[in-house]
Amino acid sequence: MFYDHQSIEKKWQNFWKENQTYKTENTTDKPKFYVLDMFPYPSGAGLHVGHPLGYIASDIYARYKRHQGFNVLHPVGYDSFGLPAEQYAIQTGTHPAITTEQNINRYEEQLRKIGFSFDWSREVRTSDASYYQWTQWIFIQLFDSWYNKTTDKAEDIKELIRHFESHGTQNLAAVQNDQLDFTAEEWKSASELDQQDILLNYRLAYRAETTVNWCPGLGTVLANDEVKDGKSERGGFPVFQKKMMQWSMRITAYSERLLQGLNSLDWPQPLKDAQEYWIGKSQGAQVAFDVEDSVEKISVFTTRPDTIFGATFMVLAPENPLVKSLTIEGQKEEVENYIEQTSKKTERDRMSDVKNVSGAFTGSYALNPFTNQEMPVYISDYVLMGYGTGAVMAVPAHDERDHRFARKFGLTIINVIENDNDIQEESFDSKDSVCVNSEFLNGLKYDDAKSLIIAEIEKRNIGHGTTNYRQRDAIFSRQRYWGEPVPVYYKEGMPYSLPISALPLELPEVEKYLPTEDGDPPLGNAKNFAWDEANQKIVSTDLINDETIFPLELSTMPGWAGSSWYFLRYMDPHNDEVFANKELTDYWGQVDLYIGGSEHATGHLLYSRFWNMFLKDRGHINQDEPFQKLINQGMILGMSAFVFRIDGTNQYVSKGLEKNYQTQKIHVDVSLLKGSSDELDIEAFKKWRYEFADAEFVLEDGKYITEREVEKMSKSKYNVVNPDDICEEYGADCLRLYEMFLGPLEQSKPWNTQGLSGVYGFLKKFYNLYYNGDDFEVAEEEPTKEEYKVLHTLIKKVSSDIENFSFNTSVSQFMIAVNELQKLKTNKRKILEPLAVLVSPYAPHIAEELWNKLGDADSIEFAPFPKFEEKYLVEDEFEYPVSFNGKMRFKLSLSAQLSIPEIQEIVLADNRTMEQVQGNNPKKVIIVPKKIINIVL
Repeated sequence: MFYDHQSIEKKWQNFWKENQTYKTENTTDKPKFYVLDMFPYPSGAGLHVGHPLGYIASDIYARYKRHQGFNVLHPVGYDSFGLPAEQYAIQTGTHPAITTEQNINRYEEQLRKIGFSFDWSREVRTSDASYYQWTQWIFIQLFDSWYNKTTDKAEDIKELIRHFESHGTQNLAAVQNDQLDFTAEEWKSASELDQQDILLNYRLAYRAETTVNWCPGLGTVLANDEVKDGKSERGGFPVFQKKMMQWSMRITAYSERLLQGLNSLDWPQPLKDAQEYWIGKSQGAQVAFDVEDSVEKISVFTTRPDTIFGATFMVLAPENPLVKSLTIEGQKEEVENYIEQTSKKTERDRMSDVKNVSGAFTGSYALNPFTNQEMPVYISDYVLMGYGTGAVMAVPAHDERDHRFARKFGLTIINVIENDNDIQEESFDSKDSVCVNSEFLNGLKYDDAKSLIIAEIEKRNIGHGTTNYRQRDAIFSRQRYWGEPVPVYYKEGMPYSLPISALPLELPEVEKYLPTEDGDPPLGNAKNFAWDEANQKIVSTDLINDETIFPLELSTMPGWAGSSWYFLRYMDPHNDEVFANKELTDYWGQVDLYIGGSEHATGHLLYSRFWNMFLKDRGHINQDEPFQKLINQGMILGMSAFVFRIDGTNQYVSKGLEKNYQTQKIHVDVSLLKGSSDELDIEAFKKWRYEFADAEFVLEDGKYITEREVEKMSKSKYNVVNPDDICEEYGADCLRLYEMFLGPLEQSKPWNTQGLSGVYGFLKKFYNLYYNGDDFEVAEEEPTKEEYKVLHTLIKKVSSDIENFSFNTSVSQFMIAVNELQKLKTNKRKILEPLAVLVSPYAPHIAEELWNKLGDADSIEFAPFPKFEEKYLVEDEFEYPVSFNGKMRFKLSLSAQLSIPEIQEIVLADNRTMEQVQGNNPKKVIIVPKKIINIVL
């Protein structure tokens, strides 16, 4: 029978859509299972075949759990705020909402074509006001909260105000920017403005001056992961370090909980390691150093206070506020020039550049509190303001970077850890040796020396033991248009949150999407974007009088805001009263399976955990963590094609002749190759882009052969394969099976379109098991033992593979089973019915079609998954090879249940054995049950 994949797939995609087959109910007696894919951003390019890999895996698992009787939540939505749509708006004037809508429609069309079992009724979009109303609501909850170290959780800011009213800062244990000290009376007598300023020091969403990655070309602040090699990832614009007033989220309050929470998660270890490193917990001491001829003190955090006797100079981060006051007149120009140079590097660049040594001397000297020796104070880009205090006591004998710095600037190097190295030539770092040249620490090992020096530091009142974290508070402002407006207005420069009743604060229309002439963010172009406090509504900016009508915040939220809680909204996506009904968040709980890329380790995955913990603290949800099990899928790699342009010409030389010329290697679209070969279609190439219209070619054997290379599949590399084309030619079921067949889910693997034909051939064989010629024909008779064995071997393998996410080996087993059943000419219902269910999670369209042909009116989706029965794999007989002195002479079929003595008795009585032994007694009979019999003569 002809396998018409196109009509079958369209038929069942329409059926699923019309019947809302995958719509999930919230009221059910079934156990729940929540399967989620990382939020897709709807780009203008649409999907290529690399994108669905994780979606296919999660869909297989979701379908499998439905077959097992679970109430499965498998939703879909779009992380639809983003810079690409805004950049397109700047270039064309097209509103980002229009572009985004078009892109989403394209994505949905493609996703439906691949047959995903999403509950489309729960679709959310972060750029819809009905969604970002609740993102804004969460922001206000953060703004109205502080972190109580005593209870180790976030609490209502009103509790903090009550504490101030009764006790001031006495006995207050709070996470804060600056250590404040005031009485209850001082609090009560403070002005409203001063009180609000004090509260900003404690709020979990707060505004403060922060060093950021500023990109003038894009007119916005960028996150570290949006910057590469000092340039923006999008557009390649220069990025500078700049101090700006920014909104931040106090994620540092949760550092320890985020660290400890990793222990309860079933995540890949490299991903957990990445978060642990990012959080960067370290224990040591904070020490204050006096500065000669200055009232300033330089405070440092060190994990090795036991080496303080070897501290010979100080290094400040160029951004450290102390730099200005400590730089003497004669050093100002050098220091300012160095600060300017450093501003062109991101923190990530500075951390990764371990070889280059640079710095500038401030002209000031600190005093080592234990040696009383002068310590020259430098600035250098290897010290970061965001870690510790933005200053280090340099111990060059025992720190590689300090050592390189000391060598470059001719600074003193003193050994304080016992070793045999020449520390003038290389540093030595160890926690196993003992202290030397360290007075009362001499002879002590690391732990004892550390404890003693911290006690002495505290006794001298120059510092204390402490725990530090590398993680910094997350910058929350973006100076761009296409994002969630921050629900804040300003009175006398102080931020106040909008009332909840004013939400959503909708994104206003603007004439242009660039910053204003005054340098304000694009929202500064809005005509109707001011807050009328008296009438509680948005009004024209022309009416701002700073008495009753006030300016609104002009920054928007970062890209990670909407994706930090979307998994909760899916539980109750249409609720207008709350972000999600607590009964439903209690029912659905954690995401049971989350699949996505490892690149989100220190971004989305960290921020989601932070917001989840915060919402639990405030009583809105019950679960500690958002994602219990997480799998990072690998990439599907593209096979790129290259042509070689001879330098300074418009001539292109074929691959085999390239070595004879000076050439430039240029990507070429893989669609310009002839069939599945590496030969370039020259005429198509000339028409591809105008600069190639007059191209000339140096051919080999009359052909232009391109170079091929496996690399990331990307539109910019012209190596993408459109899944629509694959679905058209081979079908969605073939695409799904092939992507799983390529290799283990977590590994990256190259795409090869030629491989699809083998999978397509399997589907045709599978389909025709149910047909006799052109007639659908299934027999009701009892299957044979061999047929049951094939089926239950498959059930056992597929069940185990799905549970272990080994989808590639399941596809292999399907092929083996179908080949065996074809040889057995199987057409029995008791075999073919469960076989359709087994294949269904992987190839749902063909499975639905055959299920329907088998007479089942309902969707196959909820049919019980076949149960494995061991009895069908128990061998009744085993055919033993019988060998004499290691040479096999004949085979003997025996019952698999016989004991070794029984086997020996039978084989020795066999006429063929008697012929071999010729009346002699065997020296030895070796029997391995269900394997071999060997008779030694």
